[in-house]
Amino acid sequence: MTKRVALLISGGGSNMVKLVESMQGDHPARAVLVGSNDPEAGGLKKAAAMGIETFAVDHRPFKGDRPAFEAELQRQLEAAQPDIICLAGFMRVLTEGFVRNWDGRMLNIHPSLLPKYKGLHTHKRALEAGDAEAGCSVHLVTPELDDGPILGQARVPVEAGDTADTLAARVLVQEHLLYPAVLRRFAAGDHAPLMLG
Repeated sequence: MTKRVALLISGGGSNMVKLVESMQGDHPARAVLVGSNDPEAGGLKKAAAMGIETFAVDHRPFKGDRPAFEAELQRQLEAAQPDIICLAGFMRVLTEGFVRNWDGRMLNIHPSLLPKYKGLHTHKRALEAGDAEAGCSVHLVTPELDDGPILGQARVPVEAGDTADTLAARVLVQEHLLYPAVLRRFAAGDHAPLMLG
């Protein structure tokens, strides 16, 4: 039974594109929906060009009322009946109530070697700490921010002269490899952590 995947983005959607491109041939999943909290997100146009249904729920009119925003998000997602949700650069913190609706079925990619550097500015924090390596993690989403069970990680060495931007660019290359590989395994029922690099 092919799994139905919905993806949530907030920007250009580079990880979303790699995930959608990977769901071909004998892949155990297919992308059925791409949504965003920003109607102007560049990734929505890319998804539409790939033949994927899209939607946007602008978070700004819901300022101060996250449950109402999430109720509309939930309504749009439920209509597509996804088996798996992939957060791919979705820059809104989700409430416990929303996360519980998709318990064990929502994945996220985070640009650090979790449990290090949850939240924002991960590359800057890795450099400031003098870390020898950085990377990215795919994890199951739980109510605690960037805290769920790790499904995969990819590592990159920190190089002399790295800035947050140069490190981010090298980590992004690994994100584009790791997330599709983890999704394929997860959709096939394999939840063992995948380690790259």
